[in-house]
Amino acid sequence: MPWFSREADSIDRAEVERMCQRMLDEAKRRLNIADFKRVLLLPPDLTRAHSGAGWITETIYKQLPRTCDMHVIPTLGQHRPHTKEENAWMFGSIPNERIHAHDWRGGVTHVGTIAAEVVKEKTGGLADWEIPVDLNTMLMTEKWDLIVNIGHVVPHEVLGFANHNKNYFIGLGGKDTICAAHMASATYGIESNLGKLITPTRACFNWAEDKFLGHLPDVYFQVVMQRDPNNKLVHSGVYVGDDLETYLQAARRSKAQNITVFDEPVTKIVAVMQADEFRSTWVANKAIYRTRMAMADGGELLILAPGLERFGEQDDVDQFIRKYGYCGTPKCMSMYTDNADMQDLAHATAHLLHGSSEGRFTIRYAAGHLTEEEIEGVNFASADLKEMLKRYDPAKLEEGWNTMPDGERIFYISTPSAGLWATKAKLGDR
Repeated sequence: MPWFSREADSIDRAEVERMCQRMLDEAKRRLNIADFKRVLLLPPDLTRAHSGAGWITETIYKQLPRTCDMHVIPTLGQHRPHTKEENAWMFGSIPNERIHAHDWRGGVTHVGTIAAEVVKEKTGGLADWEIPVDLNTMLMTEKWDLIVNIGHVVPHEVLGFANHNKNYFIGLGGKDTICAAHMASATYGIESNLGKLITPTRACFNWAEDKFLGHLPDVYFQVVMQRDPNNKLVHSGVYVGDDLETYLQAARRSKAQNITVFDEPVTKIVAVMQADEFRSTWVANKAIYRTRMAMADGGELLILAPGLERFGEQDDVDQFIRKYGYCGTPKCMSMYTDNADMQDLAHATAHLLHGSSEGRFTIRYAAGHLTEEEIEGVNFASADLKEMLKRYDPAKLEEGWNTMPDGERIFYISTPSAGLWATKAKLGDR
């Protein structure tokens, strides 16, 4: 059972900070520790900064005794490591030397394997390969009194909902783990994953957590957010515990609060991906993932991305996306069996599937630092950012439906990464 939780229309920062202290007190009691000597904090990276995960991490860091040897590893997965300035922007006063970049290629240790028969069972036969479990070496080989996973539970394209043990198997996973897991998820289908409490890939991770990570002295500090009457994102749930039910409680709350359901498909959606969080299509494509189940055939998704400067988070992945483009599942999978680089960077192949509209609707990027030729080279449509910001000014648009002066009707989303939008028909009974 969860250690404790809190649900309300709005939970202010002071209360969240008190719950951080309560978590530490409860951990000492449960672990029978007089005081912590060595603690590891595992927050998300800057693409989740809007959740408050940065200041929550800083709060816990300050609440630990000064004699404690404290370390922070942002759960980057294969995302680009933070700069010193980005660490300061997100984590405040935590010394930069205490914040370690996860190295998904050279900084992992083999922990075990999710057997092919387990993967086959969990995916209903759609994936029949093993998933090696390679996790951050510092996490797995050093001694910790407490490991705190901090994060935002919100609909997610690979695992149904983000956070919980995603922090380990993706956020601190190695290349082979991330690649095999992403392809397993892609074969199941992004629209089958979104908003589902336990997807096949998460079921595999749950199996691996029970088998390989039971010895870790860990706890999950998870938050859920919703929009208040003033359209501000506020915390509406905090869930603390070390078991699966802690995740399920948070995911059920997110499912109830973070999914917008339409009776009919939407013809035009305008979404903003903030410049300080989203600089590659790898992360900015969340605007596609979270809205694709709402988009009408023949419609248009316009993504305003002033910080967009690249496609992949890593240089080789960036070149990979430029080479193949977002070409849709049939073409992508037909090439997969014959191209060694697609097999080697299988997570990037999965990303190409996720980032395509499958020819159903137009995806148009208004990018801050990529040219029209670059955008169209990966099979997106392009628009001039200045012109689009003038026409669709985020400062003037209301969250939800807007009618433009010329009569155009659009649905505006200011933070696509904080929710999921879908029609009743696409969402089904999940």
